[in-house]
Amino acid sequence: MSVVTINVAAQDLLVEQAPLDKQMSLVDSISLRRMLLNEAHLFPSQELYPEWSNAKLHYDTQRPDSFRIDLTSFVMPTTNTKITDIFGYRPRRRRVHNGIDIKVQIGDTIRSAFDGKVRVVKNQGRRKGYGKYVVIRHENGLETVYGHLSKWLVTEGQYVKAGEPIGLGGNTGRSTGSHLHFETLFMGKALDPALMFDFVNQDVTSDYYVYRKPVRKTIDKKTGAVKTESAESMYHKVRSGDTLSKISKRYGVSLSKLYKLNGMNSRSKLRIGQSIKYN
Repeated sequence: MSVVTINVAAQDLLVEQAPLDKQMSLVDSISLRRMLLNEAHLFPSQELYPEWSNAKLHYDTQRPDSFRIDLTSFVMPTTNTKITDIFGYRPRRRRVHNGIDIKVQIGDTIRSAFDGKVRVVKNQGRRKGYGKYVVIRHENGLETVYGHLSKWLVTEGQYVKAGEPIGLGGNTGRSTGSHLHFETLFMGKALDPALMFDFVNQDVTSDYYVYRKPVRKTIDKKTGAVKTESAESMYHKVRSGDTLSKISKRYGVSLSKLYKLNGMNSRSKLRIGQSIKYN
């Protein structure tokens, strides 16, 4: 009986030539398996998002007119079902609530809703915002936000599976009692989680959710013609040679409006890839 051995270099060659599902079965090294998995998910939803950065919790980018989001591989982030605050404008606090609040106890396990990669793990402090929070970008195009945690169980850049523990429930940040603040974002746009998640029945509302860009209709007073335009903010992605003056002329927007929309002034410098809001 002869024994065939394959050296490390030969194994690496086999791995490189095989598709991912076969690559995993060809290797017996745990570290190599982890490396392959991480390489396969370097940039989830890279066909939608212009960059991968942990600099901000929220950021805006230009969205397609419509996009179908697959919800079939979901896992509820918590088994608790009591909603303590809903999505939308809250008159008593005079601000918009970008997610929903679910009652949890300190130390309750919070899980990733879908497969994805952890983009942000940060603490906004004792009196500000989300306290300890996690943002995960998913393969289906969504990002989910988990706020007011007492403890993180993941690190930035880590790939997680649906249902994997990512933190423990808490009362950190601007919070009046232990709860999970849960957001669903599509390319920076906050969507009502209740449109996708039914927490009472611990299920999703449908296998798919279709995002459609809202539109605004105006009527030309002279001609009576109906003009349809996006009701969302529009952005210009900075390219080599762009200046604020050029962007101003291209979109017919005054420099003063560009400054105001983007928190800039005449001394501000542009960087390639930067998104500039123009309406």
